[in-house]
Amino acid sequence: MPKNYLLIYAEQLATDIELLCQNIKAPSNTLFQIRKSSSSVYANIREANYGQSRADMLSKFEIALKECSETEGWLQLLFNTKSITEATYKNS
Repeated sequence: MPKNYLLIYAEQLATDIELLCQNIKAPSNTLFQIRKSSSSVYANIREANYGQSRADMLSKFEIALKECSETEGWLQLLFNTKSITEATYKNS
């Protein structure tokens, strides 16, 4: 079976964000929201692989894309509030 790189990258994103959240000081709501959005990327890509129809699969991928954007926004907020360094922000 070929590797599903999209799923691998989504899992790595969720893992990296979880580890980041465990190691920084930031408001609990911000940490909750970024964990939620990044893990949603992973969950929706996994679900898309078993979509009930092509439309269902595409819908899951579109949700994952929106959650990627949200995760990016939370990372920007963490950087703006100096909860993470520029290097961490750029590597995320």
